[in-house]
Amino acid sequence: MFPRISDLFNYLFGLNLNIPIQSYGLMMALAFLAGAIVLYFELKRKENAGQILVQQKKILKGAPASVSELGFSLLLGFLIGWKLIGLIIDYSSFSSDPQTFILSGKGSFISGLVLAAGLGYLTYYQKKKKQLYPPVSEEITVHPYQLTGNIVLIAAIFGITGSKIFDLFENIDALISDPIGSIFSFSGLTFYGGLIIAACAVIYYCHRNKITFPQITDSIAPSLILAYGIGRIGCQLAGDGCWGIVNNNPRPFWLGFLPDWIWSFQYPHNVIDEGIRIQSCSGDHCFILANPVFPTPLYETMLCFIIFLILWMIRKHLSIPGYLFSIYLILNGIERFFIEKIRINTVHEIAGVKLTQAEIIAVVLILLGCLGFYYFKKTNPQKPAQTISPGKQ
Repeated sequence: MFPRISDLFNYLFGLNLNIPIQSYGLMMALAFLAGAIVLYFELKRKENAGQILVQQKKILKGAPASVSELGFSLLLGFLIGWKLIGLIIDYSSFSSDPQTFILSGKGSFISGLVLAAGLGYLTYYQKKKKQLYPPVSEEITVHPYQLTGNIVLIAAIFGITGSKIFDLFENIDALISDPIGSIFSFSGLTFYGGLIIAACAVIYYCHRNKITFPQITDSIAPSLILAYGIGRIGCQLAGDGCWGIVNNNPRPFWLGFLPDWIWSFQYPHNVIDEGIRIQSCSGDHCFILANPVFPTPLYETMLCFIIFLILWMIRKHLSIPGYLFSIYLILNGIERFFIEKIRINTVHEIAGVKLTQAEIIAVVLILLGCLGFYYFKKTNPQKPAQTISPGKQ
């Protein structure tokens, strides 16, 4: 496998690079970027179609830098200076284990203070240069698609937090035995935990900005499934343990045109060092699974891309807001429920039935999707959107 993106380049092109960019982290970043692009154009399309409101907001122009703005600049400057300059000074430690370096106390404290002071002063100076005496209230137009950056940032923060929380609950034994390592580890992120927490945070933020629940859920549905599919590429590249059960069965004849690793794979050089040691290997990640398994991240990527295409093709043909999201919930739940049948995961016993956490949530999503058709149809006002003035908010 290719824990770092340079491992992939070295394998493909015979190079000897050492770029400390984790392949999983890179694919996660690309997943958020792709989701943001899709969401941006969906919000813009819905505004042009009159389905989402444009707002008129009042802002205070010419005000001095607030305490929160200065505090954020100081904190951001310190973190960047502390870690960025620190990794340049101690590049060997960073390149050998970026995760440990980032979560450790290593860094350049002096550089952090210098950059914090510089960024804090820059924030103060820019606001001072535009300051008015007194500040004036100004009305501006806020388009829904202009909120894309905030929505994605909220989804990222709460999504990663929710993923980690659900994973800790699912692996309570590991949390008890190593609480610090479990909490601050970059591995072990439960997708549905992130989906639930991030969805609640995004819906609340959009509600505050007058984007209705049905419209925002329809807008984010294609983004969610596309981002999830891209994220699973990172799981496959890194070999982070999200693989399937042992598969020693011979490849079916009807799959004869595909490479063997699509049917069963041993994940050599996986990032979690699972399996048996490769004798001819030296350095990091020299392990390979003793038995081949189903490459379930690859299957999920393909299924998610198919679901994305379905949602993208039908999104303009559904007359009731919320229906697209309902379809997403059903298709996503079906996909994950059946992939769990060949995937390694923690099993829980409920009323004598053995289910994984993902299977339980998948069933709930399918039921919510079915109920969504009834709910969205019943609550659909069929009223055209209009601009909201400040006095009506």
